[in-house]
Amino acid sequence: MTKNILLSATLLSLFCFSQKSFSQTKKDSSKISISGYADAYYAYYTDSVGDGNYQKFPSVSPRSNQFGLNCANFTIQYDAEKVRGVATLQFGDIPRSTWSGTFNNILEAHVGIKLCEKMWVDAGFFRTHFGTEGLFPKENICSSISVNTFMEPYFESGLRLNYMPNSKLTINLYALNGYNMYEDNNQKKSFGALVTYSLNDKINFGYSNYIGDDTPTGDTVTHNRIHNNLFVNFQLKKFKAQVGGDYCMQQNADIAFHNQQATMMSGVASLKFQCCKKDAVYGRFEYFNDPQGFMSGTYVDANNILSGLYLWGATLGFEYTPTSNTYIRLEGRQIQTDTAQEIFHWKNENTNQRMELMIHTGISF
Repeated sequence: MTKNILLSATLLSLFCFSQKSFSQTKKDSSKISISGYADAYYAYYTDSVGDGNYQKFPSVSPRSNQFGLNCANFTIQYDAEKVRGVATLQFGDIPRSTWSGTFNNILEAHVGIKLCEKMWVDAGFFRTHFGTEGLFPKENICSSISVNTFMEPYFESGLRLNYMPNSKLTINLYALNGYNMYEDNNQKKSFGALVTYSLNDKINFGYSNYIGDDTPTGDTVTHNRIHNNLFVNFQLKKFKAQVGGDYCMQQNADIAFHNQQATMMSGVASLKFQCCKKDAVYGRFEYFNDPQGFMSGTYVDANNILSGLYLWGATLGFEYTPTSNTYIRLEGRQIQTDTAQEIFHWKNENTNQRMELMIHTGISF
């Protein structure tokens, strides 16, 4: 009897050990994680666009004199040895004002397969690979985004080849449906690249581009576009900086001579000073010049001349972080167009400048 009890106990122990080992192996080889992010705001603009309408260049905090929700994002991510995937749903004013009308609530959704030790291929819907700033307040020094970032793509769909030869260098190559598109508008495919390099944990820089022709089907004139972006992020003691610029060329896009090339130049520089552990002040300067209006659209100015947008802006703000995953920000901003481009309307008068005031609070988990 005693021998039977000991044998049963031994077998039970071996079974429990094998089950524990199997569970641990399974846990080590695959992982599912869930995360979220929410940002709420109040904003006020000196531009009369009508009740309930979005401001010009709508994205972050696009409604004036209202409390609102910029975003509520929920992400589920799966990582295994040879397969990975991510899906993020989004709600709020940012997806409503800037995202795809067809797939408004999809921030990203893609699946990847490991090709070799340092290379993956992913397919599906992606967040943009392009630009200096991120799209959400928590990703940037400032809460608002520059007009430069507003003009850049927000989302894309296609294939991504991801290669990390070492811990400092990352290379991403893209085959895409188009510029800021989930669904293709012609039979042509576009291409892009993002190369980032981390010098150390304080400095990283990169280059991104987009090459493609998104001329709608039926248009006999081609509009090949080459859009380039350079950026650098660095931190020096209590200072943090985010600097970058764009240069874009598009074929057959000149206002006066439609068969000539047009160009756009823009830049953004943000600086943050950490006053103490939880308090910081920050600022940003932005510049955007699209004389032919192939990205910003065209305007008839006060001199009855048709031109694209020329704009500069300055931002100043204060940030308080109660915890590492929360923030409260008070931010003021002024953007100003060329003197003759009175694209804003305030107190029954057209004007070339707009003031903004924003209060943001956000949490991520």
